[in-house]
Amino acid sequence: MSHDLSPKDRFVTVYGRKPVLEALADERLSVDKVVLADNAHGVAAREIIDAARGRGVPVQRATPHRVKVLAGNGKQDQGVLADVVAPRMRRLADALAGKSAPRSVLLLDGITTPANVGMILRTATAAGIGGIVVPRRGVATIDPMVVKASAGVAFSAPVLRCATAEEAAADLRAAGYPLYGMDAGARRSVFTAELPDRVAFVLGSESDGVSAGVRPHVNRWVSIPMAGGVESLNVASAAAVLCFELVRRGSAA
Repeated sequence: MSHDLSPKDRFVTVYGRKPVLEALADERLSVDKVVLADNAHGVAAREIIDAARGRGVPVQRATPHRVKVLAGNGKQDQGVLADVVAPRMRRLADALAGKSAPRSVLLLDGITTPANVGMILRTATAAGIGGIVVPRRGVATIDPMVVKASAGVAFSAPVLRCATAEEAAADLRAAGYPLYGMDAGARRSVFTAELPDRVAFVLGSESDGVSAGVRPHVNRWVSIPMAGGVESLNVASAAAVLCFELVRRGSAA
């Protein structure tokens, strides 16, 4: 298993002229670099270069294809991206190996809708959750759409990175975290379930739930009681209920 440091473990990459200019204009953000397509010229390109120069941010030129590859979005990069330093982002392996491992962890599994990922990042950060595992594969990339849905909180969220949700589930179990699965059909309520001092919860996709690779690692299943004929909540809404139940219990850090 490779634990080589990836740029995606350090930065949130935003792309497109407006998001890049917004990042450069926000003094609270530390921008590592701007990458501009070498065929980008004119007023828009000059505005980005001037804004970067004003912040002391280096501007690198690259081929349009390279910008698309780095942005991970071939349709909306508009020939420019910026790597924004995410000060609380780190590898899951590093978080679990440290002396101050988080007490509470959320693991996102197959959640591909950017709005849901962004709202979960915002809610979990507001609740003081210790870590939110956002795998590099199988979950929506932390991009401008996720940043927008999080109202900018994605830059400062306690994001933990790894390759896949299955890898994260195995690493969490090996580190001594019981893994609780959120499932609407579970008989045990999240409000009454006994929780250990350190715990991880997996949130699956709305269409398929917790993935087949992660399910064998789940110790217990819990649900949010529903009334009025409602079968389940949107995953971001379910995450909000869970996060603030952990706050109520004093178990969120």
